[in-house]
Parts: sequence; C-alpha cells; structure tokens
Amino acid sequence: MQYRDLGTTGWQLPVLSFGASSLGQEFQPIDIPLALRAVHVALDHGINFIDTSPFYGRGMSEVMLGVALRDVPRDRYLLCTKLGRYSTEHFDFSPRRVAESVDISLQRMGVDHLDICLCHDIEFADISYVVQETLPALRRIQEQGKVRLVGVSGYPMKIFREVLDQTELDVVLSYNHYTLQNTMFADLVPYLKQKGVGIMNAAPFSARLLTNAPLPFWHRATDQVRATVRRAAEHCQNRGVDIAQLALQFSVAHPEMATCVTGSANPERITQWAGWIDEPIDQQLLKEVLDLLQPIHNWFYLEGRPEYNDSAPA
Repeated sequence: MQYRDLGTTGWQLPVLSFGASSLGQEFQPIDIPLALRAVHVALDHGINFIDTSPFYGRGMSEVMLGVALRDVPRDRYLLCTKLGRYSTEHFDFSPRRVAESVDISLQRMGVDHLDICLCHDIEFADISYVVQETLPALRRIQEQGKVRLVGVSGYPMKIFREVLDQTELDVVLSYNHYTLQNTMFADLVPYLKQKGVGIMNAAPFSARLLTNAPLPFWHRATDQVRATVRRAAEHCQNRGVDIAQLALQFSVAHPEMATCVTGSANPERITQWAGWIDEPIDQQLLKEVLDLLQPIHNWFYLEGRPEYNDSAPA
C-alpha cells in the first residue's frame, strides 16, 4: 500500500482508505460476520485509515466498528468520524451537541481519542455559525486530547473556501468531486495547499454510478448522466475491464490528495480494490472513457442551502 502526506499535519494516509458507511447498511442489508471481517481484511492490506459518521446507519456504523476493532491495537489504525448530521433531516452543530457527539462516538467505538473529527455536510448549516461556534467548540475538545485533527466535509466545492477564508482547518473531505466524471475538487487543490490543509477525497464510484451495479433508488443522476455512463461502462467491458477498476485507479492517482475513501461490507471486494490500485492504469482506455464522459463532465446535483451551492449544472 502506498502512503501520502496529509497536508502539513506530519501524518501519512494510505492512498486507499476504508469507508465504513456500508457497515451502517446505507446501501443494503449486511451480513454482520462478513462486515466485521471486511474491517480486518482492510487493515491486513494496509488500509489503516477508517472513516465513519454517526449519520451512517444512525450510529450503527460506529457500533459495528467498535466491535470490529475491539481487539485491534489502537496504534494499528487511524480513525475519523464526524458530527453535526444525525439523520436525513436532523442537523445540530451546537457546541453542546459537539461535546456530546464526540463522547458518544468514543463510547460506541471503544476508543479514547479520534484521530480526525469532521463537521459533517456543513452545506446544510449556517456556515457562519459553524465557523464561530462549532469549530471553536471542536478545537476545545482537541485541546483535551479527545480529537487530534479537525476539519469539515460536504458536497459543494463552495463550502471549503467559505470556511477557510474565515478560519483554519487541519483537513477537508470531499466526495463525488474527483472521479472519472467530475474533477472539480482538483481545481481547489492549489487553494487548499496554500492553506496548508490536508486533502482527502471520497466516493470514487459516485454511489455506484461508475460501476456495473444497479444504482440505489435515491441516486440523483439524470437520464443523460445514466445513459452516458452506461456507454462508457460498456466500452470498458468490451475492452475486458470493469469501469469500477478504472474509476478507482483514477481517483487514487492524484498526487496531492492524501487518500481516497471508499467502503464495502464485503471482504472480497476490499481485496479486489487493493489489487486494482497496484495495477498500472490503462492510459489509452482512460482517454477513451474520459472522451465518452465529456458531455457530462462536472455534472453535479444541488445539495444543502442554495447560497452554498456551486453554479447550477447545465
């Protein structure tokens, strides 16, 4: 497993990290013994950074991790969770809930500190409040040693400048914005580097869009997006390659992004991904697929408060 520097933190993360949303049954019901084994298989492959949230399975993901990691030495993995988002509609970024959320997450996962804690999906909040109240509360907890690094996560690109123009962060996490189909996060890299922020990417498959698997019922891809990606997937298949392999290889390849987070409750899938990223990317096929996806390049959907969204997609 290759490791990269996380900004100016002095840390290194694996280029592929384990996303534990799947342990919370966010996509489908899970086989619990298999899901617990997936965590250990990830660690065995050197995938020692784990990302979760109380939102994933409404606490189930954190509880499952607590079981999976019970007998694993704490120095064998780095653990990231989030706060502020607790259900589809329930958000609470108040200082009181910050303190409660960190303590609950620690208890669920059976650890005495979080390596990273992120304010989750801040585009749904008043970002001025997050800057003035939430982040200072989280910094106070950092001073107590319960959290080591502090940051934010979310969907629109605009939110990261909105925060970093007002305060400092250790890290940021973006999802669905550095994939075969959408590379908007790469445009933000020079700004983030200037700010000395650790850069983390997530969701190389864009919630199954860039795979051959059926999309979840809640996926927002338009008919044009679905049809265009289907053509690209068929082109890969005709060349004997799974588009998911190309998607993962592409998303882990950016040298300035410390890691790419994705997850599965299937240990065989984890092993497959670890193998894929060790293989050289087919540059000719990549060019062909990017050309096929050009009509929907940087398509995105709207999320959160209107004022924090990027310019409307075409």
